[in-house]
Order: sequence, then structure tokens, then C-alpha cells
Amino acid sequence: MASSMDTAGVIGRGLFIKGELHGEEDLIIEGRVEGEITLKKHLLIESTGIILADIQTENITIKGEMRGNMSATDKVEIHAQARVVGDIIAPRVVIEDGAKFKGHIEMEKTGHKEMTRTTHKELPKATGKR
Repeated sequence: MASSMDTAGVIGRGLFIKGELHGEEDLIIEGRVEGEITLKKHLLIESTGIILADIQTENITIKGEMRGNMSATDKVEIHAQARVVGDIIAPRVVIEDGAKFKGHIEMEKTGHKEMTRTTHKELPKATGKR
């Protein structure tokens, strides 16, 4: 049986979308999205994904870069290689060891509590120096 992510829409690595994005299906983001994302189901931000947006959905899985506030009715999952700046409202939150997170977490029975809108600044460019 195919998982729901097998039939998800994809925003590819070479794509940049700015504005409001609404949908009924699962979505995988490999490229860049700025603005606002509202989905009924699951959002997967791949390791190549860069998001500067506020998000409302059922589940969010982050493997890439995310800057903005998130509200999920089920779960937000931040993987080890992810970098996240923003506030989270969700009944379940998972942050893997090694993930970078700056923000606040509010664990509500259901997400989609009124979020404050964020003003996004450009993400700093990687210099390769440590």
C-alpha cells in the first residue's frame, strides 16, 4: 500500500514560490517558499528546502531550513540536520538530537490557535568557516 507521501505534490529544488500556498494534499518542499502555507495534511520540508513562511497544517516534518511560526493539529517533527527559527503550537513536538531550534513551543491539544504573523529576514549565508 502506498503511503500518502508517495502521492504528495512536490515543489522541486529549482523552484521558488512567494505568496500564499493552500492545499488539500500532502506536500514535499525541496525548493524555496516564502509567505504563508496552509495545508490539510502533511508538509515535508526536505534537506534542500528553505522556508520563510508561517505554516498551518496537520503534520510538519522538517529536514531543511525553516523560519516562521508553525501550527499543527497533530505533530511537528524536527530532524537532526534541520535549522528552525520560529514558534511552534502543536500537541506533539519531536526535536531530534543535533537539530538547531530557536523559538517557543506551546503544546495545545489542537494546533491552529491564533498565531502571530512573522516578518521574515533573509537567512544568513553559509561561509563554510567555523
